[in-house]
Amino acid sequence: MPVNDNYHPYDPNRDTHSRSRDGDGVNRAALAIHTIADIAAGFLGLWILLYLLDANQGNVFVGFVHGMADWLAGWSQDIFTMETEGLRVFLNYGLPAVIYLLLGHGIAARVRRL
Repeated sequence: MPVNDNYHPYDPNRDTHSRSRDGDGVNRAALAIHTIADIAAGFLGLWILLYLLDANQGNVFVGFVHGMADWLAGWSQDIFTMETEGLRVFLNYGLPAVIYLLLGHGIAARVRRL
């Protein structure tokens, strides 16, 4: 039997219920927050792009993206009321996208520091 064997898969002295100190859980939580913010901003940005490119509103995919963008930006609808429709859509959906990105990335950075 080797004297300096560091491999003990069934070490009875090892506490298997102790919390991991390597930060995996914190990094996973931060990644989840970061990803959710990116997806939300992605839907909003995609709707802006589809609207500005005059996508077919009757298409199922375009309708889904529009519904998601409306739900995500519901709190910011009609903040900007301009006569130019494209600029109004850009600002009313772009502002929440930027806010989601800033908040999501900021919270994720804060969680990583824990």
